Amino acid sequence: MKPFFIIFSLYIALISLSSCAREIPPRTEFVIGTVCSINLYDKGTDAVYSEIFSRLRELESILSANRDGTNIAHINEGAGIKPIKANPETIEVLNEALLFSSKSNGALDPTVGPLVKAWNIGTDYAAVPSKDTLKKALALIDYRKVIVDPNAGTVFLKDKGMKLDLGAVAKGYAADEIVKILVKHKINKAIIDLGGNVFAMGEKTAGKNWTIGIRDPETKDGDSIMTISVKNKSIVTSGVYERFFIQDGVRYHHILDTQTGFPVKNDLLSVTIVSDRSIDGDALSTTTFLLGTERGILFAEQMKGIDAIFINQKHEIRLTTGLLNSIKILDPSYTVIN
Repeated sequence: MKPFFIIFSLYIALISLSSCAREIPPRTEFVIGTVCSINLYDKGTDAVYSEIFSRLRELESILSANRDGTNIAHINEGAGIKPIKANPETIEVLNEALLFSSKSNGALDPTVGPLVKAWNIGTDYAAVPSKDTLKKALALIDYRKVIVDPNAGTVFLKDKGMKLDLGAVAKGYAADEIVKILVKHKINKAIIDLGGNVFAMGEKTAGKNWTIGIRDPETKDGDSIMTISVKNKSIVTSGVYERFFIQDGVRYHHILDTQTGFPVKNDLLSVTIVSDRSIDGDALSTTTFLLGTERGILFAEQMKGIDAIFINQKHEIRLTTGLLNSIKILDPSYTVIN
């Protein structure tokens, strides 16, 4: 679960971008709770940059689960009471999350909000919740109790105390919205980086793809252990290094298992999803991490236009078949075992 509105360090390195000529410099702002950098290498103007960041601020005002007055906040306040009028963006993002919830049998669940609040990972108040707190939070998590009425344009959470948190999909949706803006302005070359959710648009130069680095999930400085060659693709990673805290010598990461209430325990360090749409990559990076390597690969392979990179604690790399000829290993301590 990657909360949409909490800043954390970037975890995908962009390689060799400086050689591309820009009409105007890239723009970086803190918005949607993270550092967002947009690099327009083709027909970029101040007006387009302004339009992009205006859209990001608009999405934040709708989809944030961590701010008062947002559409998500209003829906959460109405839990167990009444259906709440929802913005079109809320319904679109929520329906995507619910689709992945259904396909994964609840591994991804947008009603995870009570559990996220119980742990507070990524804040100054992060701590292991009491057994009673976890029990109460888990009882409120059930994506099947979310009622979306497309005709009325409302969302209703059946039980009082339920809370939506769309952190596993909202940044991906935001990246896709930026792509729409660029297409409208006929911009063909750009790098969108929303706190590590990357979309590489077009080609770096004629006939040459972008080279994106996948960071080492075990080092603080985040050196790249491998690169991937892509064009017109989203690259999203979920890993145990993104946000965590240490209590009594035990490290607790932010990817929470809605069955146990604790950070998921498997052999994975990170999962990277390469996809056509960033919302798919965002949802799948969390979902497949929760499913684990074997189930996660099968899940990803069944979906059209999706590829994945699984890195485990033994420094073994598993790839879906579509990536076998697209990567380059930089760190010999990591080995592809397909």
